[in-house]
Formats: sequence, C-alpha cells, structure tokens
Amino acid sequence: MFIGDRVIRVVCPYCGFGCNLLIDPKTLKVKPYKGEPNRGKLCPKGLHALEFVLSKDRLRYPLKKVGSDFVRIGWDDAIREIASKLREIKERYGPNAIAFIASSKVSNEENYLLQKIARLLGTNNIDNCARLCHEASVHALKMTLGAGVQTNPYSDLENFKAIMIWGYNPAETHPVVMDYILNAKRKGAKIIVIDVRETTTMRLADYKLMINPGTDITLANALMNVIISEGLYDKEFVRSRTVGFSEVKMAVKKYTPEYAEKVTGIEAKLIREVAREFAKAGSGAIMWGMGLTQHVSGVENVIAVIDMALLLGYVGDKGGLYPMRGQNNVQGAAYMGALSEFLPGYVPLTDSTFRKRVASLWGVEDIPTERGLYLTELWDAILEGEVKALYIMGENPAVSEANVLKVRKALQKLELLVVQDLFLTRTARFAHYILPAAAFCEKEGSYMNSERRIQWSFKVCDPPGEAKPDWEILSLLGKELDLPGFPYEKVEDITEEYFKMFPELAGISVEELKNSNGIIIPYKRLHTIRFQTPDGKARLIAVEQIMPWEQPNGEYPLILTTVRVMSHYNTGEMTMRSPSLVKLMSEPVVYISESDAKKYGIKDGDLVKVETRRGSIVLKAKISKVKEGVIVVPFHFDANILTNDALNKAGTPELKYSSARIRKI
Repeated sequence: MFIGDRVIRVVCPYCGFGCNLLIDPKTLKVKPYKGEPNRGKLCPKGLHALEFVLSKDRLRYPLKKVGSDFVRIGWDDAIREIASKLREIKERYGPNAIAFIASSKVSNEENYLLQKIARLLGTNNIDNCARLCHEASVHALKMTLGAGVQTNPYSDLENFKAIMIWGYNPAETHPVVMDYILNAKRKGAKIIVIDVRETTTMRLADYKLMINPGTDITLANALMNVIISEGLYDKEFVRSRTVGFSEVKMAVKKYTPEYAEKVTGIEAKLIREVAREFAKAGSGAIMWGMGLTQHVSGVENVIAVIDMALLLGYVGDKGGLYPMRGQNNVQGAAYMGALSEFLPGYVPLTDSTFRKRVASLWGVEDIPTERGLYLTELWDAILEGEVKALYIMGENPAVSEANVLKVRKALQKLELLVVQDLFLTRTARFAHYILPAAAFCEKEGSYMNSERRIQWSFKVCDPPGEAKPDWEILSLLGKELDLPGFPYEKVEDITEEYFKMFPELAGISVEELKNSNGIIIPYKRLHTIRFQTPDGKARLIAVEQIMPWEQPNGEYPLILTTVRVMSHYNTGEMTMRSPSLVKLMSEPVVYISESDAKKYGIKDGDLVKVETRRGSIVLKAKISKVKEGVIVVPFHFDANILTNDALNKAGTPELKYSSARIRKI
C-alpha cells in the first residue's frame, strides 16, 4: 500500500493506459509512480486527478425525486424502495423488463457485482460503454485470433521496427503511451499514422496518410494487395499458422493502389511505399482507436487490419495488436462480465460448462442463456415499452450516446431510473433515485488496463457526507433483494470470488496483487505458439468495403466526425470540475478545412451552426488541417446531439460518420 512511508498508490481514474499515482494523504499532492506501466510519467489529467474529487458539486446523500424536485432520503429507505420497485417490475413484466449499465470507471469488484445482480435477477440486460468504443475490436479479435483483447504489453512497442497508428491520436488520448512510441522511433522504428485530419501524433510520423472517412477497408485491402502481389508476406507463418489466405488474396486483388487512391484520397505511390516499409520492417504493431471501430463497418475495419498483421506474422514476438482503451477500467468491466453476450473472461453465455461453474459459485442452478440487450439497443426497447427499469452505475448516457435526444426521451419514459454516481450528471437529472458514490481514491479495489494488467488501487481519504463505495451500495441492494451470496464484509471478499473464475489467478492471493506491479492475465504476450482457436490457427477473413449508413448529399453535403482532446475526458463531468484542467481548456470548436471555410464564407472564430438529421449545435469555427468535405467536433460537449446511431455487428454506433451541413450565424 505504501511506497516508502508517506504516499499511497492509486490507479489513475482517466484513460485505459493504467498509470499509477502516488498520493500524499496529508497534502493530497500527486506524483507519478516510477514502476510499470507509467515509469515516472503522468499526463495533465493524471497529475490533477484529485481536483474533481474535492469539488463542491459532489453528491453527499441519497436523493429521491418527489414531483420535479429531489429530496434527501436515508440509505435504508432508498435501498428498500429501489429493491421493492425492482421486484414489482420483475413480477409484472418479467426479468427482461429490467436493465443495468455498468461503469468503465469503477473497480473490477463493482462491475462484477452489478452483472451478478442482473443475472441472479434473471436477465442478461447488463452492458457497459465498451459497446460504444471497442466492442467491435473484441468481436473481430475473437473471430480471427480467438481472444478479444490486446495481444502484447506496452513495453513491446519499444522493440518493434514499425508502428502503424490508425484512427487514433495517442498524443492527446494516451499521452504517456507516446513515450513508448517515441522510444521506438529513437531506435529507428518507422511511425505510420492514418487519420482524417492532421493530429498531434501525425506531426511526429514518418508517413502521414490523410484518409477519407469511412474508407478504411479500401486502404487496408490496398496495402495487402501490395504485400501479396510483391511477395512481401511471411509465407511460412501464413502456411503454418493461419487459414483463409486464398480468400483474402482473391478479395484484395481488385483493390489496387490506383483504385484505392480514388476512394481514400491517398496517393497510390504513398500506399505502395507504406506497404513496403511496414512489411520489410520485420516486426510491427498496429494501434487503433475509435476512428476504426465507430462505423457500421467497425468489425470489418478491425478484421482488415488484423488480416494485414497476420500476413506479416506480426503477432507474438514479432508484433502486436493494440485496440487502445479509453477509460481506466473499460477492459476490467468487460472482463468481469458486464456485457450482455459474455460471462466473465469473455466466455459466451452458451458455454454450458463455464456457465454452470459460475452458477455453482453463486449458489444457483443456472443463469439465463439468452443474450441481453446491448447498451445501444436499450433506448428503442425503452421507447417501445419493453424495458421499464434501468439501473445506471457511473455512466452518463444522456451525453455519451449517439443521437442523445432520443436517449433523453427514453430516460423520461422509465418507470424506475436509479443513478449511482459522483455528481448530478445530465443523466441523473432524469432519475427517480440518486445514490452518492465514493470516488476512485475514497475506496479500494482492482482495475484492469488495456494490456490486461490487474492492479490494486488503495484508499487515500473518506468520501463526503454519506457517499459509499459502489460495491457497498450493490451489496446492500443484493441483500435487500434476497440474492444468494450477499452482502460482502470487505472488498477483498469480492476479489477472491472473481479470482476463482480464472485459472490463471488460481493460487494468487489478494495480498500478492496488492504488493505487485500488477498481474497481466492470462500472460504478457499472446499467440506466441498457437492462437486461442479450436485448431490453434488464426483466421484470415476477407472483407469488402462497406459504405457508411449516410452519404453526403445536396441537403447535407459534409461529413461530420468526432474526436477527443487532451484536457477533456468523456462527458466532462470530471475534467470540468478540475480547475487546473479548466485553465488548459479552450471552448469547443468545429474544425473545418481552409477550402470549405472559404466555400461557406466562414472565418476563423466565426459562430456557426452545425446540423445533421438528428439535431443542431452552435459553436465557433476553427480553420484546421482537416480533409476537404469533413468537419470535426470534440465529443465531450453536445456533439452527440448530431451523431448517427446506426449500429455495426457489435452494437457500436457510427459516431464517426454523419452527413452534416454548416452555416455561419
């Protein structure tokens, strides 16, 4: 717990990189931890992570909506009334009329408990915001490699000879991981960046590919066209460790660099040069973000880049696949089973052996097998009267979901909405009950970062007022609902229970976890000898270009996409309450190319209205290096009034592509 005798080690509450903070409990000053994974580095958000915790806006007492106002209510009454209403709704409409949203910002233990409550109540309507970001990556990785997770530790990045960064801007979204990338560059690695605008990361690249939005498969297939036609692929690896090569070879044949130039806007000469450089490097990583996944073709986009890595044998010791996670425990929430189609460990609900094992551990005969609703399917289900009650822990869908005006309408229709959070968020304003939760440094528990490293986070200070750790609140609820195995005496009781789920954690104690730099499961580097498929071989899967759901037309001639910025985080509830970060923030702007600005009579700093088929927002224009025909808005504010809620195969919305228009006010 203590490093020396003065400071306490805590997992940072922001991105999925998993930095550790050292906090002095007397002064609440933050310093970076010198061990893995952050190695003495922190970004501005991590350095000022305690500021939002000390905000005067913190929720301190349970609240109940009476009329249009919230009134204070005691914990016993709140839990009793919530449990009674849940039982009543279950009896009247059935268990699938209840849904739960877990959180990518709370601990493994807390996500584990919420999905346990949902399934013991008889529903798999449990999901988390992984659905909005990397669930497409999970599906693609499971289909091709057999395991839906990042394949390698961050430290491997420093040893690869090439790093391809696709639809992802680590300089702003994961600043500390840039240290690993720059170390690789200093050793001679070539950095290739593919994006729709010139990002901070792109400025550091050796190869800069500005791509037309929604054409990623065409580019990936064109790169593979060169790799195969010029014999640059790893023939022995493809022969001995993969299946499906002939189908991919046939599919990419027509995607010549010349054809791809017309579709992607990237010169054929540059496509050839990048394909050769990446293939001849001998080892390489592909890192991607929501620029790949948040499309109706999201699953296929990721399959295409995995195909390219497999052609070159860039897995195991020679390479890695890095779907970079955006929240501090989005990997943990998914791994703990807070997904509607998976049990803990990404085990499908249909796996009867594992499901029976989980049921036995929980003291029941069985648990439901029918897939629950995806987070993104909930809103239509509520509007259609199928879902009557929703329990939200630490998420803010009234801002974070695509087409949020529809989401807000759905939230108003619920018979019961319970929100468990730190602040009176936009979502909490719709609630019937609000339960005040402890922040990351006011409780203990474990978290899992993008590289699958489970780390322990220690308590620094007490929560304000009557706020409680999420696991305590859920334990009270489980007991009131008469569910087996509740309550728990301490958080370690839950840790020990979920440890029993995973063979790789057998024999490891919670104390060992507390006294370590974290435990990477199942092991650091996946797929070195065989893939986690039935026959041990990876699947090369041919994919074709899939067009975005909407296309620009005379009424909406532009393409809108969304991005992150360094000083903001998700819906802003934390960063907007951090004075040091607020000083770094600029007001939200829409980025527009110089040629488009001239076309629409817009100057830098002009107030403009941006519209899509779903709504409009007003903000200032910023002339920037963006692809012509594309406008870019940070998603931390009201951008999701505009965004497209068409879903891909994994249930992720097409947040990165909407037909739009802009006009000067």
